[in-house]
Amino acid sequence: MADRRAHAVGAGGYRAVMTASGRPLLFLDVDGPLIPFGAPPPGGYPSYPGPGTGPEGNPLVARVDPGLGRRLLALPCQLVWATTWLADADDCLSPRLGLPRLPYVDWPETDDADGADGTDGTDDADGGHRTNAQLHWKTRTLVAWAAGRPFAWVDDEITGADRRWVEAHSPAPALLHRVDPRVGLTEADFTTLDAWLRGT
Repeated sequence: MADRRAHAVGAGGYRAVMTASGRPLLFLDVDGPLIPFGAPPPGGYPSYPGPGTGPEGNPLVARVDPGLGRRLLALPCQLVWATTWLADADDCLSPRLGLPRLPYVDWPETDDADGADGTDGTDDADGGHRTNAQLHWKTRTLVAWAAGRPFAWVDDEITGADRRWVEAHSPAPALLHRVDPRVGLTEADFTTLDAWLRGT
């Protein structure tokens, strides 16, 4: 099958892998949405056998439910890794989830990764790890990477600052969906994502 991906250099000087699909994008983080972490539930986190869980693998990969791959593929979107795992997400997680190799965001090198926008400085009502005045270091890059296409972003660190910035700067509809990192993606999350993607 021909590779329909092409490399492009964004305004920040980073290289991104853009796709030819016209469907909405879904930018997917790994730690939190796919690998739960934080205060474990009683009895600890569930552990699932499968690729990547042997002695040579990442011990956290066992927390990834392989059934999530089927749910992700059923969403009407183009999946894109948006994680510091970069291409390792394909190598470590795609076989486990039954996903094809996916494009990924190659983050720019910057000294201002935690650049702040906004002025209120209050805690975010969604429970993010930053104040409402601080813009996530991924936010600008994802809007540039989307290049005017509608997108959903699934992450455990999204706050109101990110939503406000995207609303002001993205020319297309965008859903910034925060996942509880203690439990990862749930049925309710998939319901929200599916409804938004089908309505876009």
